[in-house]
Parts: sequence; C-alpha cells; structure tokens
Amino acid sequence: MKRLMMVASLPIFFFLIFLTTTTTFAQPLCTDSWAPVTLKAPLAFCSYNGSSCCTSATDSSIQKQFKSMNISDPACASLVKSLLCTKCDPFSAQLFTVEPKLRTVPVLCNSTFSGNPVQSKDTTADFCAQVWDTCKEIPIQNSPFAPSLQGPAGASASSSKLTDLWQSENDFCNAFGGPTGGDTVCFNGKSVSFNGTQSPVTPKGICLERIGNGSYLSMAPHPDGSNRVFLANQAGKIWLATIPEEGSGGTLELDESSPFLDITDDVLLDTEFGMMGLAFHPNFTENGRFFVSFNCDKVQSPSCSGRCSCNSDAGCDPSKLGTSNGVQPCQYQSVIAEFTANSSSSSPSASTSARPTEVRRILTMGLPFTSDHGGQILFGPADGKLYFMMGDGSNKGDPFNFAQNNKSLLGKVLRLDVDNIPSAKEIDDLGLWGNYSIPKDNPFAGDSELQGEIWALGLRNPWRCSFDHDRPSYFLCGDTGENGYEEIDLISKGGNYGWRIFEGPDVFHPTSTPGGNTSAASINPLFPVMGYPHSALNNSVGSASVTGGYVYRAAADPCLNGRYLFADLYAGAMWVGTENPVNSGNFSSTITPFSCSEKSPIACDAVEGSSLPSLGYIFSFGEDNNKDVYIMTSKGVYRVLRPSRCNISCPLESKTDDNNAPGASSSASQAENVQLKLRIVLVAFVLLLLGISSR
Repeated sequence: MKRLMMVASLPIFFFLIFLTTTTTFAQPLCTDSWAPVTLKAPLAFCSYNGSSCCTSATDSSIQKQFKSMNISDPACASLVKSLLCTKCDPFSAQLFTVEPKLRTVPVLCNSTFSGNPVQSKDTTADFCAQVWDTCKEIPIQNSPFAPSLQGPAGASASSSKLTDLWQSENDFCNAFGGPTGGDTVCFNGKSVSFNGTQSPVTPKGICLERIGNGSYLSMAPHPDGSNRVFLANQAGKIWLATIPEEGSGGTLELDESSPFLDITDDVLLDTEFGMMGLAFHPNFTENGRFFVSFNCDKVQSPSCSGRCSCNSDAGCDPSKLGTSNGVQPCQYQSVIAEFTANSSSSSPSASTSARPTEVRRILTMGLPFTSDHGGQILFGPADGKLYFMMGDGSNKGDPFNFAQNNKSLLGKVLRLDVDNIPSAKEIDDLGLWGNYSIPKDNPFAGDSELQGEIWALGLRNPWRCSFDHDRPSYFLCGDTGENGYEEIDLISKGGNYGWRIFEGPDVFHPTSTPGGNTSAASINPLFPVMGYPHSALNNSVGSASVTGGYVYRAAADPCLNGRYLFADLYAGAMWVGTENPVNSGNFSSTITPFSCSEKSPIACDAVEGSSLPSLGYIFSFGEDNNKDVYIMTSKGVYRVLRPSRCNISCPLESKTDDNNAPGASSSASQAENVQLKLRIVLVAFVLLLLGISSR
C-alpha cells in the first residue's frame, strides 16, 4: 500500500537524514489560470516563441485590437503593442491579476509608486513615465487606459488622449504603475524577469507544541472566524473543537462522546479508505452547508451504488480488471455528500451538531482498484467552486492509463459548481456523476473529447492541497509517487502533470500497459516545483509518501512567512519550500529540523536514543482562523509556534514577542508583566502609608 492511514497510534520509524536542498523548475501561469503552452512556431504578431500564454488565435485577436486603436505615432504604437502582447508572457498572471479583477494593461514599473510625482525618467525603473511621455498627446481609439475600465473616475471612455483621460502623469502612474524591484513584478517594456537574489533569512528550524492526542485526517477552521475548528477522523466522525491560546497550557477542547457529525455506519474504514475530506461552504454562516468526501462499499450499503469509473466512455472494460483481495471492480466508491448544520436558530454558526442525514449526494464514483483515490475537497477562495482531488484509482503503475485518459475522472483535479444544481433530467442528459453543474470557465467545459469536470490532469494520487491565502492563484498539491519521486505541483487550469509518462521529472516505465500508452510528445507536461527522491530518505519503513501542506502566513514565526511547509508520511521529515524570487514560480526546498517546546501542554514523545520529537506518521496539515499551522499525526495534533519557544534563532522575531521565556505566549507574558508592575506599585504604596502612619 502506497499510503497508510490507520486511526490508531502507530509506532514511529524515524529517519536518519542529512539536510539537503533541492531546486526544481519554475512554474509560470497565465491570466486565465491556464499554464503556458509550447508554441510550434513563433507568434506572427507578438513574436513570442517557446512557452507562451497565447495561441495563434489569441495572437491574431491582439493584432485586431491593436489595429482598431489606429495609433499614428510609431513610438507610442510600439509601446502599446508591447503592453497588449504582455498577455502572451508566460508569467502574465503576475502582471495582470494583482487586483481583484483583471487589469486592462500590465502593472507598469514605477519607482515612485508612493504617490509622489514621478521625477526619474529611467526607462526601466520608470517605464510608466515613459509610456506617459510618449503617448500623452497621441490619440488612441478604444483606449485600454480609459478610467471607466481602471482607475479613478474621470473623462468618458470615448476620449482617446492620455491627457484627456488623466489630469497628470502622477494620476496615470498611480492607477497603472507598480513598485519596482524587491519581490514585486512589473512590466518595463521587456519580457518578465526576476532578480535572483537569495532570501536573507533561512529558517533554522520549526518549533512545535502538542495540543491533542487524537488522530485526525482533516481540519477546517470554523467559518465564523472564531478560535474553533472542525476535526475529522478516518472512521467518519467530525468534532467541533476549541483551539487553546498559545502559552495558556491548554489543550484541544472537544467532547469525544458528542461529535458534530457521525456517519461511521456509511463509511468504509480500511488502511486506504474512510472519510477523506471536509469542506465548508463559503456562506456557511448563512446557509449551514458543508460537504464531506468518504468511501463506501456498495455490497454493504444500497445508497453507495454509483457509475463505475472504468466504463465504455473511458474505453475501459470492468470485466478485464479482475479482483483484488476478493474485491470486485467498483465495489468500493468515492463519495461527496452535502450535509447541513442542525440549527433551529437563524445562525448556523451557533449549531454544535449537524443533521445526520445527507441533504444530497454530490458525486458517487466506483473505483477500479483499492488504492490511489485521493479524496480531499476544498473550496477555491477566489471562485467559490468545490475542488475534488482524485487519484488514478489504479493498481501499481496506472496500467489502464486513467490519469492521461481524457474521458476519465481518475488522476485529476475536478472543479464543481455546487450552487447551481441541475434537474435529474439534465444530470442524465449531461452524463454528470451527481448533483452539481460544470462551471462554464472550466478548461474543458463543452468539449466532447474531455470530461468537463476536469480542472487539471496527469496526477497519481494528490494528497493534501491548499491555496495560498495571499495569492489564491497559487494552488499547491502534494502528489504521491510510485517508485522513486515525491512531488509538489503548482496546479493551474488545464495543466497536465505528466503521470504516468513521468514520475516527477523522470520518465516512468510501467510494467503493464493494458490500457495503452500516451506519448510524451503529445502532452505539454508541467513538472513539479518541489519534491524529493526516495533515495534521499533513510527510514526503516523503506517507503515514502508526500503530505502536502500550506504556504505559511501566520504571525507566530516570521522566518517561515511565505514559505511552503510539507512533509513525508513515513519518514517523519518536514520540508520548507522557498520561492526565490517571489512570484517567479521558482522554488527550492530544504529538509528542516523541528523541536518541541519544553512547555508543550502535552509532552512530545522522543525518538529512541535522542531528544528529537517523534511525531509518528504525518497524515495531514491544517490551519485555523489565525492562519496558524497544525500537523495531524498518528501521535496527536501539533501547532507551529514562534521559534523562540524552542530556543530557535529567528532574527525577524521581535524581542517583545520573545520575552526570553520559551513556552509562554506574548499576550500571557505581557499580562504577567502588567500584574507584576501593579503588585510592585501596590506594595510601594502600602509601605508609604505605613511610613506616614508611623510618624
């Protein structure tokens, strides 16, 4: 079995490993969330070659837009053409989507972005000023610089000169300019490039405290913004828990005997089966809707029956799959079900339990084999759509090539609209797998050659994905390997991540191919942005399986800010991934040591013969509403603390937060200091009164 997820505490087989750093490939991204395509020939108008966010059709459309502007001045025309063609840049998403809506032109480099009048005319640092000086008196029809499209209210969009549209260069560059240098991305008239300087501060380690003994697979912050979280175990129970304040000495507060939801009777529990995911609707506080994904056995449960993922549409014959340990093909199913909070009030947030019966079955799909079926669900923070991570569902090596099969949902990231539920007839007519609709902006929506539910493909078994809070376009997934490589992928719209043609960056050679092959030349594979070979680990289990994590955005450890935390299930190792430069998609990852605070509310187990903490199997990561990161393991729940709690040096951690008192929270320490000062003042005042009375 590739991934072992047992609910009981398991003995730890720890690792002996040297610190290593692995640099992998950059991952560009287009404005529409697609990954760039590899051009077979240079674009005729925009002249991009190699990798580009434009096809020849897009290039032709940009050329028509440019001609419609009827720009008479050659210098201004050249600049405007370069701005329009920036949409073809492989990193165009970084240039156009820095605001809630897509910009009409890229961010123009402007070294005086503070709002002061632009003074320097350097063509690189102050490209915005160059655009203004060159085009300010030149008529531009259908101008992309119209204030009605972007910027403060001003002249009507029919005006065509910059001086008609904007009062000054300062106003123009405040609307269209962006800061130059550092970690920012702006357009200076050339294709995007990044300053490759290294980050000045490297994390020395990760400090942990153990706040719970339970074994969980999923954590979700309560949508009401409180210090409560939902915790789900593999067996099929969800609890509502309160997170203790750091330094309080408290542990997770939850009532084991009173779960928020208990569907253990419906859930198939085995080493690779159970409740796999939990997601709360973005409007849960108003509608009480939430969703769980789990596995079931149709032999035991009549409601478990769904279509087999090995079917004629996918070119697969279930009778040729054989049996696995006595299990018939598609006897076991992957399910997404909707539930609702059991609240009699108008506020679902006040509910401490859920209604035990499903509201509706969103999806039911039969699994061809008993491994590699992912199961995580989460809502996109920017689009409100439900993402479902589905493995290739296969036996060793994906012999039926499901991950590359355009008509199969296996080995894919799916994107579903659960707010617009079609009628039963529409579901049948469209060939859907349940009660959802296909978002119109899905990459293959309406394409008869591909399943419309697919957002990305070519994955083996995605295990734990997350969106970056500060940059929702960064969607990172851990994808478990087969024989030699564990990977972290930056998921993009329509991206193909190569399995089973590639395992990580390496060509994969399957031992059995009854489902046929896909040639490497027929796809445009996106290679992992981070990862590690199995040979880098030395643990007595003799296996590896990546556990995806989060881009760290909490306040506790400033040396981890903006870095991606992930781990290995078996080795008990954790990595810190650093994007350098920021927004470039170019990552390096380093195995990073971790320690346990001496004042951990629950003592951490130690590795035999060592003072290092033993976490057991690392199942998953989680976050709360403060963006603090948690690690869910076979030995309990751990929270990432500020480094000083473990005497780990971090130059970015302020002394006021440290207080030279590892194990105590800053708020608690400050409160104790105030109380001490009050006592001193009170004692002094009493002594003064005694002195006066003695006279």
